[in-house]
Formats: sequence, C-alpha cells, structure tokens
Amino acid sequence: MESVLAPPSPVRIDPSWYVPTSDECVRWWEEFSMLDNIRSHSALVADVAVRVAEMAVRSGVDVDVPTIRASALMHDIAKSYCIHHGGNHSQLGAAWTMRLTGNPAVAMGVLHHVFWPFDPDADKYFLPLVVSYADKRVMHDTLTTLDERFGDLKVRYGKTEKIIQRIHQTYEQALVLEERLGKLIGVDLNACSFDSGRLV
Repeated sequence: MESVLAPPSPVRIDPSWYVPTSDECVRWWEEFSMLDNIRSHSALVADVAVRVAEMAVRSGVDVDVPTIRASALMHDIAKSYCIHHGGNHSQLGAAWTMRLTGNPAVAMGVLHHVFWPFDPDADKYFLPLVVSYADKRVMHDTLTTLDERFGDLKVRYGKTEKIIQRIHQTYEQALVLEERLGKLIGVDLNACSFDSGRLV
C-alpha cells in the first residue's frame, strides 16, 4: 500500500543526544514490568540489530551502533502494559522512550518497529529499518527465518481475512527490508544465522 504521508528526513544522529546503556534499558524493563518472555525477545532482537549494524560499519556505512542497540532494547518497552490494558505498543513505547531519553532516533526505531509506512530506503533510514528487520528475525526468543516467523503469526493471529492481509503486507515489507539492508551492507541476510556472524 502506497503511503500518503510525507517521508521523514533521513535519520541523522546528533552527538549531543543521550544514548542509554544496555543496563539502563534493562532497568526501564523493570520499571515498566516487562514480562520475562518479552525481555528475552528484546535482548535477542538487540543482538541481531547490533550484528547487522556492525556488518554495516565494516562495509563503510555510517551508523551509530549504541543508538541502534538502545532502540532495539526499547522496542517492546510498552508491550506488557498494552497486553494488560490495550493500546498501540509501538506508539506508546515511542512516547515513553522519548520521555525517558529525549533521543528522537532511539524513539523512532521503537515507533516504527512493527511497520515502516514510507519507502524503505536503507541508507536514509537504517536505524528504524534494522530494528524492524531484527524484530522479524526473532520468534519469541529464538532466531528464525522470515517465512517461519510470519507462518507462526498467521497461525496465532490470523483469525480474520483483514488480519491475514495485514500480516502478509508486513511479511512482504520484511522481505524488502532484508533485500535492501543486505544490498547496502553487502551481506545475504537471509542466509545469516547471526550466530557469531556465521552464514548457514
């Protein structure tokens, strides 16, 4: 579906922006009563996002790995709350993240980790796209392929035709993200196990 929204400016990291450490992010998990399974998922998503970011650095792409790590660690900060009380966990999580950090780049990855509503230009928007992609490569607390991840989503959530359509749309975008991020950094991400950087 073509977006009618104007795309945001390319993500540029301001050195003056505060970037929380992993320990700080984990303390916020505690503060917001993040469920254990979501903690495990978030930690692994951050590992995948950081591995892709480190590949990007080695390929000469200008990315800020600590900012990407923080955004990935925070991406589901509001999910436990929304499970119990309702609401959009990416929007609420982005608002909480912005309040906690004052860092719009960290918050942007949280806001858009479910779906990117613009043209997925990997060079301009590496941070939110890599957080979104990493989230799609982790099923619960296990590394997986996009096919397995979205097959699981259809089984668990595909109760109506509209939901199935939305899942398929997100799957198609994830394939595009995989292709564009991989092309940018010169790595076949579909073939990457993210296990010490080895390819399967």
